[in-house]
Amino acid sequence: MRPQILVVDDEPGVRKALDRGLRAEGMDVALAADGPTALRLARTGSFDAILLDIMIPGLSGYRVLEELRAAGVTTPVLFVSAKDGEVDQADGLDLGADGYLVKPFSFVVLLAQVRALLRRTAPGAARTRIRLGPLTVDRASRTVRYDDVGVPLSPREYRLLEALASRPGTVWTKQELLTEAWGDEQAATPNVVEVYVGYLRRKLAAVGAGDLVRTVRGHGYQLGDAPR
Repeated sequence: MRPQILVVDDEPGVRKALDRGLRAEGMDVALAADGPTALRLARTGSFDAILLDIMIPGLSGYRVLEELRAAGVTTPVLFVSAKDGEVDQADGLDLGADGYLVKPFSFVVLLAQVRALLRRTAPGAARTRIRLGPLTVDRASRTVRYDDVGVPLSPREYRLLEALASRPGTVWTKQELLTEAWGDEQAATPNVVEVYVGYLRRKLAAVGAGDLVRTVRGHGYQLGDAPR
């Protein structure tokens, strides 16, 4: 599986450059421009590494990391920041960061650090389970639980939910979900996604999570916050 990297930076140019560079090196990249979005995505545990700026809107990178470690998320984190003081770097590492890179940086050096982070964990080990409040998607066993109650899903339903849960709040088009759950099957059409989303919603509704999968009219579907 391709490494899954979350890049968090409030500078559009930095996000674009890292997105392009990491994808060229065979990695899949998700982007966040502020602390709350970064925390929401990172708490799923669906990434192999996180590149985290410190001075970002909403929640600082320090606070995001604190919240992640308090929630038991062990995904390796590399701080990438213009704060270059020794105290800043020590604070970041003390909070549980796995590395610290000062801006401006060489992409070659950043890539080497990312690869070092990935080598420290078994492939995919940091994203075996996706947790969103009471919802748990276990990728190893391909099972789903909600409030510790099992949700019996067909393979297609599971793959749809896994995709949506891996990027909570992100809107997936029908075509994107079709590719994710059906691959290259020629007989499948985007309309079948709507049918299976209906099946998935009914099964989630049976355990009290019927509103979890939301329709974004004219665009597609997204996984909202899990009700508590």
